[in-house]
Amino acid sequence: MQKGKASIKFDKEPVIMGAASIVGEKEGEGPLKSCFDRVEPDPMYGQDSWEAAESEFQRQTALKCLEKSGLKESDIRYLFAGDLLGQIVATSFGVQDLEIPVFGLYGACSTMGEAIMLASMTVNAGYADRVMALASSHFASAERQFRFPLAYGNQRPLSTTWTVTGCGSVIVGKDGKESPSAQEEIYAKVTGATAGKIVDMQSRDSMNMGAAMAMAAVDTILQNFRDYEVDQTYYDKIITGDLGSVGQNILFDFMDKAGHDVKGIHMDCGMTIFDSAVQDTHSGGSGCGCSAVTLCGYILPKVRSGEWKRVLFVPTGALLSQISFNEGQNVPGIAHAVMLEHIGA
Repeated sequence: MQKGKASIKFDKEPVIMGAASIVGEKEGEGPLKSCFDRVEPDPMYGQDSWEAAESEFQRQTALKCLEKSGLKESDIRYLFAGDLLGQIVATSFGVQDLEIPVFGLYGACSTMGEAIMLASMTVNAGYADRVMALASSHFASAERQFRFPLAYGNQRPLSTTWTVTGCGSVIVGKDGKESPSAQEEIYAKVTGATAGKIVDMQSRDSMNMGAAMAMAAVDTILQNFRDYEVDQTYYDKIITGDLGSVGQNILFDFMDKAGHDVKGIHMDCGMTIFDSAVQDTHSGGSGCGCSAVTLCGYILPKVRSGEWKRVLFVPTGALLSQISFNEGQNVPGIAHAVMLEHIGA
């Protein structure tokens, strides 16, 4: 059902029945190293290019998610997936062998939130029993497209974030009945979602994505509060995607001005996946894969265990391309919010 201006309350409450994450070596050296299903030491993943490697991350993660869920490709009706590359080619080549009907998405680094929201809407409406949602990124392919080729060896200001190499995948189902051959129990139920709108803060610095995205996160979080008539105390955690330390400070400032102190319950995936002091990732992690792998490897297990009863998952995205940036356009932001709850909460 519609809720407020931009939100949805799922009357049938779809569940996340499976999740998987595969990351690169640097991510596997960070604080969450024990949380992922696989740490791939080869950044090329046995392929001939960075872009093909990202596609392989997607393919292997999707297969792992199916394996853990006790399902096969034919059990999935639709796939919502995306990445950062032009025309989402990592997705096109990564999932084609699965032979699942696919909807390609681009929400920049908010793509995982968008995918789960659309998957949940599809299941809740009865158009599918099981839908897969996934998103990926790769440090080298993203640097080549949005910043500078690695061989250039450019200096990175402290406001920059480090694009996560990895892919996260979930399967959204219509009820809490897992497959008899499932390796794990149901993770969480999806009780609602809030769609974000594009927010332009006049930022033009591709080395400071946190500043570009922070107000989009603020806007979506506040819209969720208004639509559901709640405040920050309703959630155990409010989790943004990749604002980094710069964007987090902006988020705190504007949430404080709106009368909501979220400092005690806020978590940013980009600040959690790396130890910035030890790993020299500056402001934190970023990319579609950042929120996706952190959700699948770290957040969902905590919701399933009941450590966190209710979470607002808010992946954030900076909507730029090589062309828009080189033509001097602003870098607007967007954020989508997904409400995740412990089964039995």
